[in-house]
Amino acid sequence: MAMGMLDRSHTVAPAGYNRWLVPPAALAIHLCIGQAYATSVYKNSLVSHFDASLTSIGIVFSIAIVMLGLSAAVLGTWVDSGGPRKAMVAAALFWSTGFLVGAAGIATSQLWLLYLGYGVIGGIGLGIGYISPVSTLIKWFPDRPGLATGLAIMGFGGGALVASPIESRLLALYDSGFDASDTSSVATGSAVASMFVTLGIAYLVVMLFGAWLVKVPSDDWKPDGFDPSDVKDESLVTTESVSAANAVKTPQFWLLWTVLFCNVTAGIGILEQASPMIQDFFRSGEGSSVAPAAAAGFVGLLSVCNMAGRFAWSSTSDVIGRKPTYLGYLGIGMALYAVLALFGGSSTALFALLAGIIISFYGGGFATVPAYLRDLFGTYQVGAIHGRLLTAWAAAGVAGPLIINGFLDAQGTPGELTADAYRPALLTMVGVLAIGFFANLMVRPVADRFHEDAADPAGPDESGVDESGDEQESSGAGGVASGARVDATTQTSTSPALLVIGWAVVGIPLAYGVWQTLVKTVSLFG
Repeated sequence: MAMGMLDRSHTVAPAGYNRWLVPPAALAIHLCIGQAYATSVYKNSLVSHFDASLTSIGIVFSIAIVMLGLSAAVLGTWVDSGGPRKAMVAAALFWSTGFLVGAAGIATSQLWLLYLGYGVIGGIGLGIGYISPVSTLIKWFPDRPGLATGLAIMGFGGGALVASPIESRLLALYDSGFDASDTSSVATGSAVASMFVTLGIAYLVVMLFGAWLVKVPSDDWKPDGFDPSDVKDESLVTTESVSAANAVKTPQFWLLWTVLFCNVTAGIGILEQASPMIQDFFRSGEGSSVAPAAAAGFVGLLSVCNMAGRFAWSSTSDVIGRKPTYLGYLGIGMALYAVLALFGGSSTALFALLAGIIISFYGGGFATVPAYLRDLFGTYQVGAIHGRLLTAWAAAGVAGPLIINGFLDAQGTPGELTADAYRPALLTMVGVLAIGFFANLMVRPVADRFHEDAADPAGPDESGVDESGDEQESSGAGGVASGARVDATTQTSTSPALLVIGWAVVGIPLAYGVWQTLVKTVSLFG
């Protein structure tokens, strides 16, 4: 019975439910799993504790990202059919368990346990958590899908902003000898293990709150003033349904896969080398005019741009369309990369501006692609299709660093490179973006032969009742069949207090993280 409460049919929204409760529910998940980008805070501490190389410790993050892509692709259909609450609870359990198993590995000095915990188990939580709110948000915001997915996926970019200062404070709490302001300071293994336990428990609570808060709309629900028939008049936007199995057979899926791969590959090219890159660009002789503290501020600035781009550009795509938005990401991105390669070393302000816009396009690409998929394939199984498309992220995570590091290794020794050493790699990224640009130009509406039967896209029984007499769930344009049972006592309007609490739970930590990051960024221009 308890497990049944997690099913999609038991999460149908009552009359008067405020759809603006869904974005904080999604943010509660994404802000937590976004911690994956904040591993640099304790990376050196793990190197010291395990007496291992940076590569050996870095594999933990690599495993987690690979598992994100694999779990999103394999479990995407289950996430769509089981509903957001079940998926969010599963993500919370995997993610928090990953921290606890990882903590055990650190406490016992067993690196393989850290790989298993944070990498494999936590990585599965990453994948499920990343895609779990996407299709639900799109169904709640058929009038603004870009804004909706931008709000949620913004959280993944902002998760590191929240986690980084908190991790530093926790390490200082558990190890009095740790100095967060000193980049050479390392915490003890017991302090890192204690931090893992603390984060694992805290993330479990916040993610379960998001799972409790989320609900799905009934099939007959639509926002005030929204006319679904208007969608038919928009270019590249369909009212039909395409299954995940059929989507991967279409050229549109693989064109979008190429678009995402190219956009992510180019963005990772800067993110992966952000701190040493800005120091090398302004190196003269044996020293750089950009101090390590300022370089750290630059990394923080890119994090803010990454997060802001996810919301701003994805929301803009609701106005100008998804295809033109990606033409901007890729076309303007080519020009920005070329200017960065040729003139980026003329001033730190110009360098930071160019890099910031490029990274905002990187983040925007992640946030806009679910809405692009919805436009092309409909809302039916869009979460599962999104999961399969994220394999492009995993591939780009390998290709981007290989391209950049391959060129830099051929140019000289780290710590002695100059702007000239980066020019071939950056100009290569212009070519990568050009491939994505032309792939996006080739995107056309999906052929009719790939559409599901309009009478019943879910397939089983058109009556909506299974053999046991219970009502079946529908994965149609809304979310849950309008006949799903809803307790009459819940037919009330959403409490304003709950709306305030929901946004406060995610808004306060996010504001704190942004403020702390901006304070550090000041040193870049100080």
